[in-house]
Amino acid sequence: MRESNPQRLEDIDREETTSHTNLPALVGTSAAKSPDAVAFQPLEEPSPPLPAHLEALAGRARDYADAASSANTRKAYASDWRHFSSWCRRQDFEVAVPSPQTVGLYITACASGTAMGADHHANSVATIERRLSAVAWNYAQRGTPLDRKDRHIATVLAGIRNTHAAPPRQKEAVLPEDIIAMLETLERGTLRGLRDRAMLLVGFAGGLRRSEIVGLDVGRNQTEDGGGWIEILDNGMVVSLRGKTGWRELEIGRGSSDATCPVAALQAWLTLARVGRGPLFRRVTGKGKEVGPDRLADKHVVRLVKRAALAAGVRADLPEGERLAKFAGHSLRAGLASSAEVDERYVQKQLGHASAEMTRRYQRRRDRFRVNLTKAAGL
Repeated sequence: MRESNPQRLEDIDREETTSHTNLPALVGTSAAKSPDAVAFQPLEEPSPPLPAHLEALAGRARDYADAASSANTRKAYASDWRHFSSWCRRQDFEVAVPSPQTVGLYITACASGTAMGADHHANSVATIERRLSAVAWNYAQRGTPLDRKDRHIATVLAGIRNTHAAPPRQKEAVLPEDIIAMLETLERGTLRGLRDRAMLLVGFAGGLRRSEIVGLDVGRNQTEDGGGWIEILDNGMVVSLRGKTGWRELEIGRGSSDATCPVAALQAWLTLARVGRGPLFRRVTGKGKEVGPDRLADKHVVRLVKRAALAAGVRADLPEGERLAKFAGHSLRAGLASSAEVDERYVQKQLGHASAEMTRRYQRRRDRFRVNLTKAAGL
């Protein structure tokens, strides 16, 4: 096993608190103090005060507006809108009215690396597409839609894709043998070690996203910010998840041994941490002896996978910096898709994909030539 830099591991393992980006009220609100201080401020004049009996309804409308997108999406869109607004101010362009010509010049600047000055790197095609989506979304919220099909945007974007598009950079999958090695690197005899063990096994066996792992509650409707809950049964557990298109259920069966069983690992965490209600995975303090009430941020999953993979010597053939960049929360999801030797449709259902093609993108190793069209054609 290759030794790793302890200081580097310590940097990866720093706990962070979850930051929240809140939508301002879409009903009866006034503009923020600066044009880009908040991404979602209305451009029109403040609405007249609502009658007292409608205030509660307006509050509920704001809650529904919050639920329309995830916190991470709102945070990214807010950052992208600030980027766009700052660029427009430097060019002395008007931000209030959507202009396809201005947006076309903006994405050109992003692609050429001049959006934030000559010393900055060009944005990737994926970043440019996300920035464009953020700009269009913000204008739509203000009641002034941006026409993305306008030739000044659509044609320029097509040219950027043809010129700069590159194959997607996929995260490395952690395979079953990697998971077993990673489990051996976790703290023994501590609550933090029990929690991290359960997170790795549940995330891998469930094919879960990092936000789905930390969004779980012990039971149904126990927290306002929960994204799902678990139900432990004799043969395994059922996980209910809230996704973009509604709720879905998936099953995580018990493993062949307690050492690698996600259900056994989760039960050990719940019992010894005395977690009976609320967020499933929480911060551990007091030198690993105390469990707090707060839900972990999804970034903890990223740090956990990186730290454990590095300590276990996974892909030890690469320099440490490259190894760190190759692993993330999606490594667990890709690991299940690459390792489960069952009919592809079962993997597709577990990952919640609408198409088999999307599932195949997660499969880092598979029988690529199981269907040989060359021989089938008679050659």
